[in-house]
Amino acid sequence: MDVSPELQKTVSPKSFSWNFGDTVFKYLTQFFASLVLLMILLMAYEMYASSSLSIQKFGWSFLTSSEWDPVMDKYGALPFIYGTLVSSLLALVIALPLGIGIAVFLVELAPKWLERPFSFTVELLAGIPSIVYGLWGFFIMVPWLRSTVEPFFSKHVGFIPLFEGAPYGVGMMAAGVILSIMILPIIASISRDVLKAVPISQKEAALALGSTRWEATRIGLSYSRSGIIGATILGLGRALGETMAVTMVIGNRPVIKASLLEPGYTMASVLANEFTEATSEMYISALIEIALVLFVVALLVNASARLLVWSFTRNSDTGGRL
Repeated sequence: MDVSPELQKTVSPKSFSWNFGDTVFKYLTQFFASLVLLMILLMAYEMYASSSLSIQKFGWSFLTSSEWDPVMDKYGALPFIYGTLVSSLLALVIALPLGIGIAVFLVELAPKWLERPFSFTVELLAGIPSIVYGLWGFFIMVPWLRSTVEPFFSKHVGFIPLFEGAPYGVGMMAAGVILSIMILPIIASISRDVLKAVPISQKEAALALGSTRWEATRIGLSYSRSGIIGATILGLGRALGETMAVTMVIGNRPVIKASLLEPGYTMASVLANEFTEATSEMYISALIEIALVLFVVALLVNASARLLVWSFTRNSDTGGRL
C-alpha cells in the first residue's frame, strides 16, 4: 500500500515496530483464558478418576439402572437424572412465558415511573440465597400446594398420569414451582436487556407500515430471539444445578413416577444429602460419578445454548429472520 509523503512524516517508524507491552498483554491474556479450559479439564479428570470404581463395575448400566441400594453396594443414577430433567423442564414451562411477559411489559408497556422499581425488584429475586427459597417453599408453598393446588388437580384431572396420586405437597410439582421462581429473574432481566437493545427504527418502521402495537412487539421479539434463547438456557443451567431449595421440597425418594405429585430426587440433591453419609469406597465413587454426569449435562446445556445462539445469529445475518 502506498503511503503519502505527509503521512510518512507524521507517523513514526517506531509505531510499526514490535511493541513489548502489547506482546506481554497478548500472551498474558491467552494464559488466563487457558487457565479456564485447564480448570475444566482438571475437574473432569479428577471426577473421572475418583469415580473409576463405579465406572468399572457398573459401566453404562449406571445410567440406565433405577436401583439405589448403598447397603448392597448397588447403584443406578436413572432416578436422579430423571428427577433433574423433569423438575428443570417443568420450571422452564412455568418461568419462560412469565419471564418473557415481564420483559415485554417493562420494555413496551410500563410507564417510566414503574419500570425502574419493578426492574429492580425482579433483579432482587436473583440475589436471594437458595436456602431462603427452600425455607419459604417448605413452610409456605408446600402446605399451600398440599391443601389447595394438588387436591384441585387430583379432583379435576386426576385421570391424567401427570396428576395421579395423593397430594403430599412435597414432590416434583413443588420442585418445579420453586425452581421456576428462582430462574424467573434470570430469564426476565436478560430478556428485558435484549429487547431494549432492539433498534427503535425497527418498531417505528413497523408502526409506520400500519402494524399494531402487538405486531411491532412481535417484530422485536423475533429480532431478539437469540438473546431470549440464551437467557432461557442460562435459566435451565441454574435449574439443573440448584441444590438446597430443591432438596427441601422434592421429597428425596429415588423413584421414577409419571405423576408430578409424587416425590422425586435430583442429582444435586443426592450429592448434598448422602455425600457425608457415604462409608464405602464404592458409595463415594458412585456419588462422584453422579457429579460427573451432572457436570457433563451442564456442559452439554451450555454448548447447546452457544450452538442455538450461533445458529439464529447466522440466520439473521443472512436474512433468515422472520
